[in-house]
Amino acid sequence: MLEDDLLFGESLQDLLEEDGYEVQWCRNGQEALDATFHTKFDIYLLDINVPLIDGISLLHDLRRGDDKTPAIFLTSHVEKEMMVQGFQSGADDYMTKPFDTDELLLRMNARLMRTAKICDECGVLQLDHQQKRAFIEGVELNLSVKEYALLSLLARHVNKVVTKEMIAAELWSASESASNGAIRVYINRLKGELGNMVIENIRGIGYRLVS
Repeated sequence: MLEDDLLFGESLQDLLEEDGYEVQWCRNGQEALDATFHTKFDIYLLDINVPLIDGISLLHDLRRGDDKTPAIFLTSHVEKEMMVQGFQSGADDYMTKPFDTDELLLRMNARLMRTAKICDECGVLQLDHQQKRAFIEGVELNLSVKEYALLSLLARHVNKVVTKEMIAAELWSASESASNGAIRVYINRLKGELGNMVIENIRGIGYRLVS
């Protein structure tokens, strides 16, 4: 969430958290840009007039970097020209303040439902990408953010080899270093959670989740 108005930001954060969302609140565009390098978000809620990097420029840069995360502008701008700029920068939706909070939640849910995927082909394994939760036969696994990201990557390529390079790119930003030892730690942690599901070690190359 990118919002520099303290009162509005607190109210919006409370609303979203009460509805079950995990929120990272950024007060300026540079802070928001930095956050995208370290965290894979499910949806962006962006104000336009914020310090350092405005919301439209921020989203434009993210889209140029092939970031396809759904984005909704929440702004006091009511001018048609600004709305056009918002959509041209890559927005999926645009709401003007003040807005109905129930409508915002409905629009967010609709957008997330279009992008969320359940890994039906993984048999007993189910992934909730909106909430970043994983289940085996309805029982939730105890996973960290990186462990969930790794499991999601393996599930997207179920029965196929996922290379160590693919894992490093998924779990760490370009400015972070990833070692084979660190990858093994996460793999072993997943193996302990998955029970009868098998993660095969493809020596020297990577790993494969077997359905």
